[in-house]
Amino acid sequence: MMQRERMDWPEGHVLALSLVINVEEGSELSVARGDPGMEPLDELSYVLKAPIRSYGNESNYLYGLKAGAPRVLDLLDRHEMAASWAAAAQALEHTPELAARIAARGDEALSHGDRWVHQFHMDEAAERDFIARATKSLTATMGVRPYGWLSRYFHTENTRRLLIEAGYLYHMDDYSGDVPFLDETTVPGRPMVILPYALDSNDIKMWTAPALSPRDWFEYARDSFDWLYAEGLAGHPRMMSLGLHLRIIGRPGRIGALAAFLEHVARHDRVWVTTRAAIAAHARGQFGLA
Repeated sequence: MMQRERMDWPEGHVLALSLVINVEEGSELSVARGDPGMEPLDELSYVLKAPIRSYGNESNYLYGLKAGAPRVLDLLDRHEMAASWAAAAQALEHTPELAARIAARGDEALSHGDRWVHQFHMDEAAERDFIARATKSLTATMGVRPYGWLSRYFHTENTRRLLIEAGYLYHMDDYSGDVPFLDETTVPGRPMVILPYALDSNDIKMWTAPALSPRDWFEYARDSFDWLYAEGLAGHPRMMSLGLHLRIIGRPGRIGALAAFLEHVARHDRVWVTTRAAIAAHARGQFGLA
């Protein structure tokens, strides 16, 4: 348990950086979609108890697609950095222009569910169908199937087994470390790569902890990067995940924090900025898997 984790990266890189951009807008809970209620109005931390439509909340999510996405994409293009887009399938179904831009960049779209809804309450049959619908939808939208999965906060005791059965190669509902590892016990003989995610550096902290300013967030992300990079230089290569949301980091008062972080990363020459699919494929090779 206390043994140092180890994962060597290609071409002498000492840190693999995974930029994970969550695309949830357009698939959140809404009375307009037949749901019994609305998503909380994040910026106000306000929850409507009555089953009435919140047009303001819908527009708050729409901001991520209309204004946030172009800003984030422009930054990624400027620095020629790859990203993984954790997409709720229906969100990309309804935003084909964003899907086309992701595909044109050669980025990966991984599955964040069929919709941005909780799956922890689903029984096995419902969850299997949820995974199948998400897979089919993203495959149709992107022209290539997803190989990674991120649940909305929680997964079930069945999730990982169902993902393996559905042909997924990695799972990221894990926060236990800074290096990929194998789950060899869920389905004996069919190991799955686990790519740990990170909540502490996620931009959603600027909503859940309103006192955290964009400057604070940038400094935390930069300090995380610097420490992991130093560990890599010392002979212990690491992976860093940075979770982003179009409607959060894409705001004019926050996008500068992401710009500053990417500029900081660009000043380091032993960083592998790549997709989670590429990291998972490399990890499988390191683990001796086909």
